[in-house]
Amino acid sequence: MTDRPHLAVIGAGPAGLAAVVAAASRGVRVTLIDSAAEAGGQFYRRPAAGLRARRPQTLHHQWRTWERLRDGLQAHVQAGAVRHLTDHHVWFVERQDVGFTVHALLGPEQEHPVAVRADAVLLATGGYEKVLPFPGWTLPGVVTAGGAQAMLKGTLAVSGRTAVVAGTGPLLLPVATGLAAAGVEVAALVESADPKDFVRRTRALAVQPGKVVEGARYAAQLLRHRVRTLVRHTVVEAHGAQCLEAVTVAALDADGRVRSGTERRIACDTLAVGHGMLPHTDLAETLGCRLDGMDVHVDDEQRTDVPGVWAAGETTGIGGSSLSLAEGHIAGRSIAARLRGIEPDARDWAAAARTRTRLRAFFAALDAVHAPPAHWTDRITDDTVVCRCEEVTGGAIREAVDELGAGDVRTVKLLTRAGMGWCQGRVCGPAVAGLAGCALTPTRRPFAGPVPLGVLAAEPGNG
Repeated sequence: MTDRPHLAVIGAGPAGLAAVVAAASRGVRVTLIDSAAEAGGQFYRRPAAGLRARRPQTLHHQWRTWERLRDGLQAHVQAGAVRHLTDHHVWFVERQDVGFTVHALLGPEQEHPVAVRADAVLLATGGYEKVLPFPGWTLPGVVTAGGAQAMLKGTLAVSGRTAVVAGTGPLLLPVATGLAAAGVEVAALVESADPKDFVRRTRALAVQPGKVVEGARYAAQLLRHRVRTLVRHTVVEAHGAQCLEAVTVAALDADGRVRSGTERRIACDTLAVGHGMLPHTDLAETLGCRLDGMDVHVDDEQRTDVPGVWAAGETTGIGGSSLSLAEGHIAGRSIAARLRGIEPDARDWAAAARTRTRLRAFFAALDAVHAPPAHWTDRITDDTVVCRCEEVTGGAIREAVDELGAGDVRTVKLLTRAGMGWCQGRVCGPAVAGLAGCALTPTRRPFAGPVPLGVLAAEPGNG
């Protein structure tokens, strides 16, 4: 068994699981490394066993796919072809003369170091939500759309009795319908996109009729739960003394500015807000992988430009679970062939490649429709906290740009400390870039997460 080529897969979401099953089925020894206690990632998040959920499948629309992936993983683990490491937080992937060493911290305290050596690495690290601040967004009761969904899927709990779901993007639909089905009064679904933009991209959207049907199904559920939908609207401000009590929403004009006089106040104790997602690229950046904008660049086999490193799923571009599954499947088959010294045959994954092409075109059109309103930074007042970690306000950032000449995120960071906190700019980065009037670019960090000094000191060569 130890003579078989060894693959380390980082991330146990749809892309990682698809790759594990594909590679292990073709004679590759696999170590699956994930920070969660169970496989599935954010998309296949499930209630804890102790909650005794009778029908967890009602929170998912791809439950059978999850069951096939789960059963495939379990079969390979039992056969000894796959080792599944849970609660392992990968902070660095080290390139060796031959192969790689994946460095992780074990457990919730993240203090115990673990090293995994492998011949090849697949990065399936997923994505995270893009946060665009506005007055009141730090009030208790304001959560991200994905956070509200994760709470519901993982704990069967909701953060309040009356909710507004707002922002832009396809994630808002399952969040609103999921909350409504759980008994929450969803006072409004506030979407900043203009429905006319969908009509202009009919050809691109028509390549995935199943996705269109899925959207129509969500719309029917919203009608059934009597959820008011406000399109071409945005949240202007969240209100409350100690916690959220209401939000003000307003209509947008054709240029993305708030139309004066259209403001309305909606009472609620929960605001689930989302403006899309960004790829997790930290590990790819530390390895020196090429990026296309914010996405890890890959070829037709899902290979990065670093030999021995593949990437699949949201880290190569946000596109949902179906695209992640296709990319993971392709990567797993490609890795299995190349680790055995065989030239891969693209016909081996032709169906998955066709799916990948269609879904990439579909989500490119969707991204264009669901871009945040052009003038969203106008709603960030000088008193609005933009960087929560360092408590840097919009006014401080504007001062750095207008009076001190900062023209990029790095300079703003040096002048204001925005992005120097625990999240290292992952949350405030889009807002800082927007206020600075520059493009959001990846920030190359030495490590993908905080590491205890004792762990670093114990590394070979640091004594």
